[in-house]
Amino acid sequence: MRRSRLTGFVTSLLLAAGLGLTGAASAQASSTAAAGGYVALGDSYSSGVGAGSYISSSGSCDRSTKAYPYLWNAAHSPSSFAFNACSGAKTDDVLANQLGSLNSSTALVSLTIGGNDAGFADVMTTCVTSSDSTCLSRIGTAKAYVANTLPGKLDTVYDAISAKAPSARVVVIGYPRFYLLGQSCLGLSETKRSAINDAADYLDTAIKARATAHGFVFGDVRTTFSGHEICSGSSWLHSLNWLDIGESYHPTASGQSGGYLPVFTNAA
Repeated sequence: MRRSRLTGFVTSLLLAAGLGLTGAASAQASSTAAAGGYVALGDSYSSGVGAGSYISSSGSCDRSTKAYPYLWNAAHSPSSFAFNACSGAKTDDVLANQLGSLNSSTALVSLTIGGNDAGFADVMTTCVTSSDSTCLSRIGTAKAYVANTLPGKLDTVYDAISAKAPSARVVVIGYPRFYLLGQSCLGLSETKRSAINDAADYLDTAIKARATAHGFVFGDVRTTFSGHEICSGSSWLHSLNWLDIGESYHPTASGQSGGYLPVFTNAA
């Protein structure tokens, strides 16, 4: 009994020491990032569509003060902050409109991109308005694009970021699964929900592969959104919103602060 207690005590000390070192490492990484400039790139999941509190000067880009880049900036006060993410952005839009703030002193970059290239909005519109078979067919088309075309598009964006900000830590963040399955829930059929979740996994896998190949960090938000999907009863994602279609299937303010922010903070 005494040996077991001693073993448990030593184990507790080691765990505590390990957690302390992990916390110190995270704090050091955040401090290093804050010492340089931070540039937030990407689409609506980074601009904060669905979170409200939009910055009027951002216009149709719908940048929110409740989006994870804005929240991280407020908490860590980097030497400079450029919030360039924009609703509806595709890879070509990032290349054309969002990279101007990057330079040799940029220390940290965040990015969500690829969903719009794969036809996210059209997939969801098709699945809401059409049959199971039509929904699954449209998802199949999107997955083919993700397999055959999107990797090259991502490579071009990632290469451009590396060229303009060679010293930056680049955190590429993925997308959540939309639905908690096996629940009684109004709206789409279980067949559609399952296929949409599978498509999100497929997209995240493709994005992670290219990000890792470029030496970037991939932030997986499927973990933090687990239990907070649509149909969960505690959703951090908007379901179909007929009053504001643009917010549909986007993170709420809680999704930004509880789903995206911790993943980015840990990766930064």
